[in-house]
Amino acid sequence: MSAVTYNFDDWIALFPEFSGCSPAQGQGYFNRASAVFMNDVSNPVYGAQGASGFQTILYLLVSHIAWLNAPRDASGNPSASGAPASPIVGRINSANQGSVSVQADMGDANSGSPSQAWYMQTKYGAEFWAATAPQRTANYLANPLLMPGTIFPGYYPAFNSRRFPYRR
Repeated sequence: MSAVTYNFDDWIALFPEFSGCSPAQGQGYFNRASAVFMNDVSNPVYGAQGASGFQTILYLLVSHIAWLNAPRDASGNPSASGAPASPIVGRINSANQGSVSVQADMGDANSGSPSQAWYMQTKYGAEFWAATAPQRTANYLANPLLMPGTIFPGYYPAFNSRRFPYRR
């Protein structure tokens, strides 16, 4: 079951800089965001943030995708039509003016998750990354105690003979 149903007016209320985009464009960006981030009540972020927090986080991802892909008006703002979005991927780390040279990089993707660099391209993606950080951690259970029971009566784990002295 979908946790959030897309509403153009709600998205624009949170992120007015995208008011130049059309509702159809916004729906497309929402669909792409839902393909990247599970828009479902079983998503751990939904359980941690609740309905309104989950909507805000999902709309952050919609804004990230929109900023990367929306056409630009004369002022460089996202719009329904205009110049195509920049084909440069990553952040600009070097620029020269004589014989125009621009270099971009994705940052140090090895310092975290490989997908972190993609999110760090916009302020919306960086905020999404920070907001979802608690749900990206693993719950580690060190050396769980397994005891033979009624389901598997003949199962005697052999990986730790001190904890399981039973031998056949």
